[in-house]
Amino acid sequence: MTLLKDGPSMLSIDAKPYAFSFPLTHTALLVIDMQRDFLLSKGFGEIQGGNLKDVQASIAPTKKLLEACRNAGMTVFHTREGHVSDLSDCPSSKLVRQAAAPNNTQHKLTIGERGELGRLLIRGEFGHDIINELKPLPGEVVIDKPGKGSFWNTTILHKLKARAITHLIVSGVTTECCFATSIREANDRGFECCGIEEATSGYNDANFKCASLDMIHWSQGLFGFVASLQPLLDVLAPLEENRNLSHSTPPQTPPDFDGDLSISSLQKAYKNGLSPVTLVESLYNKIEAYKKVDPAVWIYLEPRENGLEAAKALTTRYQDRKALPPLFGVPFSVKDSIDVAGLPTTTACPPMTHIPSVSAVVYDKVLAEGALFIGKTNLDQLATGLTGCRSPYGIPHSVFHKDYISGGSSSGNAVSVGANLVSFSLATDTAGSGRVPAGFNGVVGYKPTRGLISFRGVTPACLSLDCIAITAKNVSDARTVWQLAEGYDAEDSYAKPPIAFERHVNSIGPQATSFKFSIPPPEALDICSHIHRRLFNEAVKRLQSIGGKLTPVDWSPFKKAGELLYDGTFVSERLATLPDNWLDKNRRVLHPVIVELMDNVVARQSTAVQAYRDLQAKTLYTRLAEKVFAPDAAGTDVILVPTAPTHWKIEEVLADPIRKNSMLGEFTHCGNVLDLCGVAVPAGTYPCAELSGNKKDEGTLPFSVTFLGGSRMDSTTLEIARRFEDCTSSRV
Repeated sequence: MTLLKDGPSMLSIDAKPYAFSFPLTHTALLVIDMQRDFLLSKGFGEIQGGNLKDVQASIAPTKKLLEACRNAGMTVFHTREGHVSDLSDCPSSKLVRQAAAPNNTQHKLTIGERGELGRLLIRGEFGHDIINELKPLPGEVVIDKPGKGSFWNTTILHKLKARAITHLIVSGVTTECCFATSIREANDRGFECCGIEEATSGYNDANFKCASLDMIHWSQGLFGFVASLQPLLDVLAPLEENRNLSHSTPPQTPPDFDGDLSISSLQKAYKNGLSPVTLVESLYNKIEAYKKVDPAVWIYLEPRENGLEAAKALTTRYQDRKALPPLFGVPFSVKDSIDVAGLPTTTACPPMTHIPSVSAVVYDKVLAEGALFIGKTNLDQLATGLTGCRSPYGIPHSVFHKDYISGGSSSGNAVSVGANLVSFSLATDTAGSGRVPAGFNGVVGYKPTRGLISFRGVTPACLSLDCIAITAKNVSDARTVWQLAEGYDAEDSYAKPPIAFERHVNSIGPQATSFKFSIPPPEALDICSHIHRRLFNEAVKRLQSIGGKLTPVDWSPFKKAGELLYDGTFVSERLATLPDNWLDKNRRVLHPVIVELMDNVVARQSTAVQAYRDLQAKTLYTRLAEKVFAPDAAGTDVILVPTAPTHWKIEEVLADPIRKNSMLGEFTHCGNVLDLCGVAVPAGTYPCAELSGNKKDEGTLPFSVTFLGGSRMDSTTLEIARRFEDCTSSRV
C-alpha cells in the first residue's frame, strides 16, 4: 500500500499518465452496464453483431475488482442502460439510425422489440438486469440510465455527491461506448476517474479498446487515468485483510452488544456476528431504566416481544452476513405525528388521534432497509413549539440536565437518540423542530431541502412548510438515512423533481478542501447568551482552521423571512390544516399554550390581501437568498448560525411560554420559508453555572451550531458539517 502525506486513507496506484491517488472514503467503484443484454447469448449486443468473446473477457476481472472493493468497504455504484416500456425516454435517432443504414443486415431487431431475453433494453425485462456473477448487494446503488453515458437524465451525480464521492474507479462495458462516455461525463463534472484496463472490454477490442483507453489518459490525463487491475488489488488487499480479521468467520458464540448505536458501528457488529435479538434485549433493558430518568420520552413503545419477533424475522430473512441491507437491525423511533399502520397517531393531541391503515412513506422506506421500529415519541402538541413543554404526555428534559428543556417540537426524537435508546429518529421540521431539540441533546438534527423526502402519511403543522427531519448520532448517520429515505413521491404535492441542476465536484487541489462560509452580523447575534456567543465565535475559528473562508453576506432576507413565519399570515396555515370550528369544539382539552396561540391567530383577522403580500415577500426573500448561495465570487457555500440563542430551564419556559419559545427560533425560522437545508451539529459543552451565573448549578449543557445551505445544496452542507464535526471530535 502506498500512503500519501494527506493521510492514511489516501491510496495510490501506478497508472497512465501518472500515479492515480484516491481517498478511500471518498471513492466509489462504478460498474458500467454489466447486463445480460450486453453479455449473454441472444442479448441485444449479440443481436447487433457484437463479439461476445471479447466483451465477456471483462466479467472475471470485474468480479475480482468488485469483491476487492466490497471487502475494502468502498461505495459501489452499478448502471444499467435501458428504457421505460413505452420508450418515451428513447430518442428516435437511437431507435432508427443504425437500423435505417443502407444495406443493413446486422440490426434486424431494435430497442423495445422482443428477443429471447425479453424486450430489448427495456427496464424490468430479464435481459436488462445485471448478470448473476455481479449481482448488486443490498445498499449498493443501481442507476438506470437511458443513454450511453451514466450522467444524462439520471440521479447519479446527486447520489455520488450525497455520499461525498469525489473519485471514481470505473469498469464495465463497452469500452468504446458507455465506459468511455461515462468517464468523459464524470470528468466534466469534476470527478477524478481511473478506468481499469482488464475490467472493461467491448465488441471489437482488437480495433477499439486500446485507442479508447489511450484517449482517456492522452495529453497528461485529459479525461482521467487508466490502470491495470493487479496494482489496485494489491493496494486494497491490506484493507480487506484487516476487515476479514474481524468478521471473516462468525464466532460460534455471538458477541455481546457493546452499546454503540451508531449505524456504521452496528453494520460492523452485525457482520461480526452480533444478533439483532441480543441488541433488542439490551436496548429494552436500557429503555426501561431510562423511564426512571425521564418518563416523558415515549407516547407509544413497541412491546418487547414485538421487538424480539421483528429481530428474529430479520435474522431469518437475511442469513448472509455479507449481504445485509444498510439498516439491518438498526433501531429507530418516529415522532408521533408520523403514521405507522395500525397504531394511533396522536400528534400529542388526543382529539386529533387517528389510526391509519397505511404507514408514512418515509417509515416504510427505512423499514424496508432492515431498520427496527422501537416506538413513537413525544412532541409539542400539534407539532407547535420549540421547547418540548407543550404536551399532555409530559415534559421531556435534556439528556444533559433534568432542569433544562429538551427542545421541540420533536422533543422525544432528540431525547431517544441522545439517551442512546435508538440509533436515529424520524422527526419533522417546520420552524426548527428538527434542529433545536437536537442541539439541546448533543446530537445531529438534519432538515433536508423540503420535498426530497416524502411527507405523505404525516399529520401536518403548516403543510406548505413542513418537511421530514432526521435526528442521528452523527452527520454520517444522518446522511445514510437521508439517502435511503429520499425519493420522488408523485403523490406528495410538495415533492421536488428527482433531477435538478447539480454543481460540479472539486476533487483535487486546494479547492477540494476549501469552502466559503458566512455568519449573521453582530447585531443579529446580540440575542445570544454570553456563553453561546463565545462558543459560536470558537466554532467560527474552527471552521477557518479546516479551510473555511469567512465571507460577508446580506443577512436581511433571512431575518425578514423568519419574521414572516409567525409575525405574518403564514401562521394561519396551522389553522388551515384543522377542520372548520375544530378549535372551538376542542379548546377545553387542548394544551393552554396552544389555545392561547391559536386564539391569537384568530384575533389577527388576517386578510387575503395580507396573505398575498406575505407570499410576494417570501418569493422576494427566497430569490435574495438564492443570490447569497450563488456559485460565484460573491456567493457563499453555507451560513453558520447558533442552533439556538440560549438554553432555557423548564421552569423559565413555563413562566413565560410564548416569548421564551419565540426567541429559540431566531436562527431557525427562515429555513423552510426560504426552502433551505440545514444541519445542527454539536459544537461543545459548557458548565451550567456559566449560563445561569449561579456557581452552585452543577452539570454541563451542550452547545450546537447549524449549517444552513441553499435549496438542494444538501450534499455540500452535510460534507462541511461532517468536517466540522470531525474537527470538533478531535479536540475532545
